[in-house]
Amino acid sequence: MSDSAGRSGPGRVLVAVYAIFAVGAASRAAVQILTRFEEAPLAYVLSAVAAAVYIVATIGLIGGGRTPMRVAAVSCTIELLGVVVVGAVSLLYPSAFPDDTVWSRFGSGYLFIPLVLPVLGLWWVRRVTRSRASADPV
Repeated sequence: MSDSAGRSGPGRVLVAVYAIFAVGAASRAAVQILTRFEEAPLAYVLSAVAAAVYIVATIGLIGGGRTPMRVAAVSCTIELLGVVVVGAVSLLYPSAFPDDTVWSRFGSGYLFIPLVLPVLGLWWVRRVTRSRASADPV
């Protein structure tokens, strides 16, 4: 695979979904923080954190090189942990989340895509990394 792993095939689809989530989460968080932050500060800050993670993951996946793939792997891992932790807390303590985040209830408001996306991202990073390792001369 080339250094542009995110520019063709499944990588292109993955990058597109990450980019859509990055724009959507960033837009939503910006509006919420600017217009009604006092209503649910934790939820809105977590939405902004999710947006930042999606942006970094998108950039890493687009880069495709060794360092960008590491960045993407770290971002996807943080994303997966965030979805699991925020998802569980939002179900166990709903009063802590008077408004949803992207990761609330494991991303149920987004068809659980936020739960599946980091798993696919980590799978893609591993696939690209293994492909490169097998292509490198010994």
